[in-house]
Amino acid sequence: MERRPTCELLDTDSGTAMEVAESLLDLRWFNRWFGGLGTSREMMENVVRETRRNSFSLLDVASGEGFVPQFLTSEFARSGIQLDFTLLDRVATHLPKNGFAAKLVGDAFQLPFRDAAFDLVASSLFVHHLAPQDILIFVREALRVCRVAVLVNDLIRHPLHLALAYAGRPLYRSRITRNDAPASVWQAYTVEEMKAFFERAGCPRVDVRRHYLYRMGVIAWKAREQAA
Repeated sequence: MERRPTCELLDTDSGTAMEVAESLLDLRWFNRWFGGLGTSREMMENVVRETRRNSFSLLDVASGEGFVPQFLTSEFARSGIQLDFTLLDRVATHLPKNGFAAKLVGDAFQLPFRDAAFDLVASSLFVHHLAPQDILIFVREALRVCRVAVLVNDLIRHPLHLALAYAGRPLYRSRITRNDAPASVWQAYTVEEMKAFFERAGCPRVDVRRHYLYRMGVIAWKAREQAA
């Protein structure tokens, strides 16, 4: 199945306020029940085990309403792990109105932070929106801004995944989701493609795992000499 770049309506803010709100509820549903939260939680658990630390600063890129960061903050607090998130999105209205984390508007290709400003840079369901050359730009920026690793939670392109996205259309709340769910699968990447992008961007070590219902979790570790 070849990748096919496809317009996603939520990216272009196409739709009424109600349609956008319902589409965000659909995204919460996908993340809660179909692998999104589990993938991010397992990646973070791997980082905790490897680093043996109990506190991390994180930049979440293309954060939107911040549902995944908020879940992770609460989940890890139960184990005594402090996650201090900063949320970044291209449009202020995409960001949450509550104050659980710092938030700002910014460009994922020119992150407005100094080198090694955060322990981790994370993104969820963002990279599949990018063309191959733009993935390299984003990964290099994310590596520049992090001290420890870049964490990417995204979809896996697969014919069965596409069939499931179309089959679920009657269950989606919003017409935006009925367009965007299959569009996301069409323009997602395979595990092999994603790993190759990170390696081309200069990551010395890339761990990629497949997760439930065609999710992938990518941990791109930064070399110690780069973090210094």
